[in-house]
Amino acid sequence: MLLIQDFDLSSATTFHLPARARWMAEYDSVDQLRSILADSQFATMKRLHIGAGSNLLFTKSFDGLVLHSAMKGMSTVANDGESVIIRAESGIVWDDFVQHCVDSNLYGAENLSYIPGEVGASAVQNIGAYGVEVKDLIVKVEALDTFTSGMVTFTADECRYGYRDSLFKRPDLAGRYIITAVHYRLWHTPRYTLDYGPLKELREVTYLTPATVRNRVIEIRRSKLPEPSELGSAGSFFKNPVIDKSMWRHIQSSYPEAPHYDVDDNLVKVPAGWLIETSGLKGAVEGGAMVYQRQCLVIVNTGNATSDDVVKLYRRVQATVYDRFGIMLSPEVNVI
Repeated sequence: MLLIQDFDLSSATTFHLPARARWMAEYDSVDQLRSILADSQFATMKRLHIGAGSNLLFTKSFDGLVLHSAMKGMSTVANDGESVIIRAESGIVWDDFVQHCVDSNLYGAENLSYIPGEVGASAVQNIGAYGVEVKDLIVKVEALDTFTSGMVTFTADECRYGYRDSLFKRPDLAGRYIITAVHYRLWHTPRYTLDYGPLKELREVTYLTPATVRNRVIEIRRSKLPEPSELGSAGSFFKNPVIDKSMWRHIQSSYPEAPHYDVDDNLVKVPAGWLIETSGLKGAVEGGAMVYQRQCLVIVNTGNATSDDVVKLYRRVQATVYDRFGIMLSPEVNVI
């Protein structure tokens, strides 16, 4: 167990913005987590559980307890010859889990390569990329109920997954459940999803492997997204909006080549990055914050940004896109 008072949050978030937490506690077992939550000095404090800090924007210092999992156990709990179920504990780096699957020649997770974060957060955020969402892999989620200190298990259906959404993000339940492990189903035979962007070219590869797909995904992500160690960001700042087809047809009348993805017969998903760039915001700056020039979905800390800079810029992006397209972008980033 690790306890640190007056903790520097800039070292625990990928935005690297100045902020501090009153306390930080890291645990490597459920018993340690229970012990921290039962400690009287933390009883009345606000609590926030974080993963790798890749989806957070602190607008000021946090006057409470920040929790982080160092639980890193992983095991195969079922194997029926067609698929396997792997139990991964919450503190495992997500991309390490994907690498393990690929190294084991298991199919299903390769499109989700190189997404920052940890296993626990993957199940909260329903992370996704290139046509795959983690809900497609999740079988069940283990969590500690902080109201009762008892362990509970949620099936994938009970997690109520939606686009970058889950039961665990509901305002009335936020913070109640702390995810301790996630069970994922992977397959022994190919289950490729190659319908998005540059991955379409892999359809022509004769001897395709999960490693081939993973390497291509990493190459694409590195070409578009900044490395957090070099340029602070929270990854994709905005969700891709889903709009009805009548609104889409109105946009398409002015922009015939605008990219889009059909969700169903009535709804269309439009890339937020395209909306931002078409609104003339590529490279837009507020103080030390900038709309990343290689991928407008990202806001970066150029080195000396404050949280106020980022807030001003993302609100400017929202207002400008709304004025041009009538679409209000929603942050994917969790603004604290």
